Amino acid sequence: MNVAVLGATGSIGASTLDVVARHPGRYRVFALTANASADALLELCRTHRPRYAVLSDASSASEKAFASVGTELLKGHAAIDEVVAHADCHAVMAGIVGAAGLSSTLAAARAGKRVLLANKEALVMAGPLVMRVAREAGAMLLPVDSEHNAVFQCFSQTRLVRKIVLTASGGPFRAAPLESLAAVTPEQACAHPNWVMGRKISVDSATMMNKGLEVIEARWLFDVDPGRIEVLIHAQSIVHSLVEYIDGSMIAQLSNPDMRVPIAHALAHPERIDSGAQPLDLVSIKTLSFEKPDPSRFPCLRLAYAALDAGGTVAAVLNAANEVAVAAFLERRLAFTGIARVIEQTMARVPARAADDLEAILAADTDARRAAGAQVLALAA
Repeated sequence: MNVAVLGATGSIGASTLDVVARHPGRYRVFALTANASADALLELCRTHRPRYAVLSDASSASEKAFASVGTELLKGHAAIDEVVAHADCHAVMAGIVGAAGLSSTLAAARAGKRVLLANKEALVMAGPLVMRVAREAGAMLLPVDSEHNAVFQCFSQTRLVRKIVLTASGGPFRAAPLESLAAVTPEQACAHPNWVMGRKISVDSATMMNKGLEVIEARWLFDVDPGRIEVLIHAQSIVHSLVEYIDGSMIAQLSNPDMRVPIAHALAHPERIDSGAQPLDLVSIKTLSFEKPDPSRFPCLRLAYAALDAGGTVAAVLNAANEVAVAAFLERRLAFTGIARVIEQTMARVPARAADDLEAILAADTDARRAAGAQVLALAA
């Protein structure tokens, strides 16, 4: 199976390449993409020898350097869409973070590929559109988020399911005094207690917006009403999600917090392969705890449910405002507690539209980014 890894220089890309390298007779790296990390991408090409490498921003990249390892360098966002639709590409790891990954995810789905969906924002922004395109093209969408992959492994028929329970670690501030949150630094927010993730996703975990986006993603992936999707804090990150059935039974998926587990499952489904992750030692774990999220501590979770309830382009507005607010926080232009305020104010200011096509969704994204930028400036004044 030829695999394209989008966002190859990130943590999801590293985990995917590790799993692929463990099964050289089964998988081959077809293409690797990155945004602007030309040197890091070249090093990966030296190791994995893909046919194509794509840099979204390739102003200083040397095509000769890539050619020397047998890889053709392509440039620009459109090249990513072309690579994932290539006839010789069989599976696509959609690991580009944020709204930037929507186009390539849609291109892979439209081409009928096996899409390993690590980019939750594609379904947050355009869930009905992505699901319709995938259904019409015969694409297979396989969730890679640990929570959604866990649900996928436990899920049976929708009519038999009472609810889905998504678990959350609670991030680094689960028990911090509320009055201390305004002074949180980017370094503190990015120090996740259980997972190794990029900076943006780490902040989303700290605010629990990450879980809010996952609620929206789960609604479209599993065709379940939002009222049947519950979030619980599970600090150990061992139970990755649960499915409760109408007969009162509940099925859970457990593993150590290692992204190679869901990646290996999505690559090999319906089979199982070695992921390289350490198996659980239940005796040493001893206790698994669960608690409800505190809405005063995690207002972003409430905003995500509100966006899903509003429908149309509101979820795209939520996502865009969050990306702008998190970037401002990481650049020290916005307080940690200002992230939720920017999102809520942006949702109130950008009109909701029908999300019938990609143009409407992208227009809402643009409007929301402009409005959120203004809100950041207002809060900083």
